[in-house]
Amino acid sequence: MRIGLLTEGGYPYVSGEARLWCDRLVRGLEQHEFDIYALSRSQRQEDEGWIPLPPQVSRVRTAPLWTAEDDGGGYGRRARRRFAECYGELVAALCAGASGEAPGAVADRFASGLYGLAELARDEGGLSGALRSEAAVRALEGACRAPGTPRAAREARVPDLLAVTAHLERALRPLSLDWYEDDGLGSVDLCHAASGGTAALPGLLAHHFCGVPLLVTEYGVRLRTHYLTGTEASPAVRALLTAFHGRLAAEIYDRAAIVTPGNAHARRWQERCGADRAKLRTVYPGMEDSRFTEIGESPQCADPHTLVWVGRVEPAKDLVSLLHAFADIRKEELKTRLRLVGTASGPEGAAYLGHCKALAAQLFPDEAEGPHAVGDNPVSFEEIGGPELPTLADAYASGAVTVLPSVVEGFPIGLVEAMFCGRATVSTDVGAVVEVIGGTGLVVPPRNPRALAEACVALLRDPARRERLGAAARARALELFTVEQNITAFHSIYLEIVSRTPVRRVVLDATGEPLPFAVPAEAHVPGRWTERRARVLARGGPGWAAGPPVRATTPVPATEGAS
Repeated sequence: MRIGLLTEGGYPYVSGEARLWCDRLVRGLEQHEFDIYALSRSQRQEDEGWIPLPPQVSRVRTAPLWTAEDDGGGYGRRARRRFAECYGELVAALCAGASGEAPGAVADRFASGLYGLAELARDEGGLSGALRSEAAVRALEGACRAPGTPRAAREARVPDLLAVTAHLERALRPLSLDWYEDDGLGSVDLCHAASGGTAALPGLLAHHFCGVPLLVTEYGVRLRTHYLTGTEASPAVRALLTAFHGRLAAEIYDRAAIVTPGNAHARRWQERCGADRAKLRTVYPGMEDSRFTEIGESPQCADPHTLVWVGRVEPAKDLVSLLHAFADIRKEELKTRLRLVGTASGPEGAAYLGHCKALAAQLFPDEAEGPHAVGDNPVSFEEIGGPELPTLADAYASGAVTVLPSVVEGFPIGLVEAMFCGRATVSTDVGAVVEVIGGTGLVVPPRNPRALAEACVALLRDPARRERLGAAARARALELFTVEQNITAFHSIYLEIVSRTPVRRVVLDATGEPLPFAVPAEAHVPGRWTERRARVLARGGPGWAAGPPVRATTPVPATEGAS
């Protein structure tokens, strides 16, 4: 089958989110054909280029989210009236929190405004100018001042209205793309959005215009990300943008054929946002386990007196609590050492790393075994790639216990890596940690250094227990979190969705008559059953056809460059 893979700020670019799992998915499903539709987030990301693409990628189309393209001038009077009506419906839905209007009616208003804007963009060649216009700001202001509007939105001032209008313009830029024609997303069998939010918006429009089924995968819920970021904005801006992202998420979940959260934590968020439980299929991220095989099968190589933390240095990882816990650990086990392996994430991470180093120097002055020996600190800050830790696997191999003290965590990748290495772990109960560890490690409350210290001491004093937990953790990771299980799960979901989707096109022969058996059942079964040939869709056709017909004799190249 032919899959339209939708990404935002990730695959196929060298840098970005979801790049690794998308690449593994495409390469693992070589029996299918992939068209990539990618939204870029910055000029730098585009300048860095793409990763090497496998032959099953037949086409890549890109569009920038970081800049708005000129849509060719202003609208006529009728188009301006249409824009005012559709945009007014959209923003009115964002301000309908306390009006007593039924939730279903609010969702309908949001959908009516969204798809009305998409149809206007299709007819007029774009929306960018209108979304940035004074009419858009006035429509938003009118919605905020309407009776029944929540207090936070009602108190929005001019700077707030301008900020929200700018954000909506950026988020709605996919509506102006030319991807929704019969030779674009209309020609695929299935749209697979690699995340929610803006990345799934092209899939919504492909479903609206062409009836293409939509699959949405979320390893991190975009609405949750919005809640955790942008805390410096005013209450009015936060309220309006939260309403927009919430309405968009609900619409995506409603229109999607299947939604695949990456863990139970993300699943709960999706259900809270209105996702139907019957549509949800949990698919864990697939991770490469081969590089950890040697370490995982040799657990005895670890230093029995060393604790290890591996990750990205940032405040959410709560290394301060780990350092305070380690002070209690040293009181019980004097030989214990702590290795913190990772690099800082941005300016905030660099400042946090400096704070942690200063705290470690204060809590643990350099110690020497004798009057003539050089002092040594039991806490070391290291990076992967040095002579002592050349690889990620070596970092996990250097300690008997891996510690995860985070206060915020989505899917704990570092914890899974430690499980692949057969290491006993001590983690905090945040995000999907309990779901991932599944009883093969110790879990303590977050921000509790004493509990963290007691759990670490218990494992340091019991080598047999460490070995049992490490072996069980490795077995669990190999069963649930490998690339193979991820690819197998998505392959089954693709077939399930296509099997429930009616044929949307009729293939015509040279005389314009329907061609019997032109699309055999094997076309949706894994394998190269027929010669790969791109399909060209034409307008018109028999009235009983659910979609436009396909001219079987029209030759079209199977590949297309980025546009």
